[in-house]
Amino acid sequence: MSSVIWQAQEPFSIEEVEVAPPKAHEVRIKILATGICGTDDSAIKGKFREVQYPVIVGHEGVGIVESIGEGVKGFKPGDKVIPLFAPQCNQCVSCKDPRTNVCTTARIERPKGLMADGTSRFTCKGKHIYNFLNTSTFTEYTVVDEIAVVKIDDDTPLANICLIGCCFSTGYGSVLNSAKVHPGSTCVVFGLGGVGLAAVMGCKAAGASRIIGVDINTAKFDLAKELGATECINPKEYDKPIQQVLLEQTGGGLEYVFECTGKPETMVAAINSSHFALGTTVIIGVSAPGETISLDPLMFIAGRTLKGSIFGGWKAKDCVPKLVKDYKEKKFDLDKLVTHRLPFEKINEGFELLRNGKRYVYLMIY
Repeated sequence: MSSVIWQAQEPFSIEEVEVAPPKAHEVRIKILATGICGTDDSAIKGKFREVQYPVIVGHEGVGIVESIGEGVKGFKPGDKVIPLFAPQCNQCVSCKDPRTNVCTTARIERPKGLMADGTSRFTCKGKHIYNFLNTSTFTEYTVVDEIAVVKIDDDTPLANICLIGCCFSTGYGSVLNSAKVHPGSTCVVFGLGGVGLAAVMGCKAAGASRIIGVDINTAKFDLAKELGATECINPKEYDKPIQQVLLEQTGGGLEYVFECTGKPETMVAAINSSHFALGTTVIIGVSAPGETISLDPLMFIAGRTLKGSIFGGWKAKDCVPKLVKDYKEKKFDLDKLVTHRLPFEKINEGFELLRNGKRYVYLMIY
């Protein structure tokens, strides 16, 4: 049973999909839980040029190895695993460089929406179905390249751990790895969805003294404060731009700014909220292809920094098992990020909740 998007802008269709056995260096996984993410919604709406239809989306999951292809090492049937939308081949120049976590092999050399050999493992109604972000987790079974999956401890509780596959790791890591927030610093997070809340958690863990949450949905503020925000601001409650509000309230701007919405106008506001000399802005939210922002180059001349972050800067094969261990040791709490658990067949309902802004993260259990 799988959720197929036959064309952009269409709802999910629950279908019986044939999932072919894994070929060489591939792993077939039985998915047990998967999160709903805004990136999936953008793919459904046709905002990504690389997505081909029909497609099975979903990229934040956890499951058990069902079978392995020839040449696969380090995995066996029954292993608990997390699929990786940010693979790690450990062979390319990027994987060998500690400055980046974006695998060149997966990013450039592999065909989009297909396996390494240029074919699909999904078939439905006589048509090949494309995969999504190396993972495709909105399905009972999926097949991934061995570089796009990591084993986790056998005693790991699976209910909420799928959030380490994207949402939590992306926000949390953007603070610790990409920005390298230091103790006593000031931070602001734009967008208090699942990724933004994880960024708030990262700011608290890093020892920031002031953590401001910004969102137009005030219903998110209580949880944001519970997770570490010292205060929250709704831009709609002011008659001036939010960047001006923040500059005035912080005496010149924030040291660290995290943009988690993917909206160009919010990105500009975020950058302009940072301190002119000390500020670092990290873009985490994914904008649609073709969208642009306009900035004055002189705003960076004094030292202001702008950077991006994918999967929180974590090298996935190396770091996901460590994050899972930290969760088991209660170094952070994923459970508070989960507000709804829905059965697989209610996936369309889950996305309506997402679009209506009533969620932090919705988790589907198979």
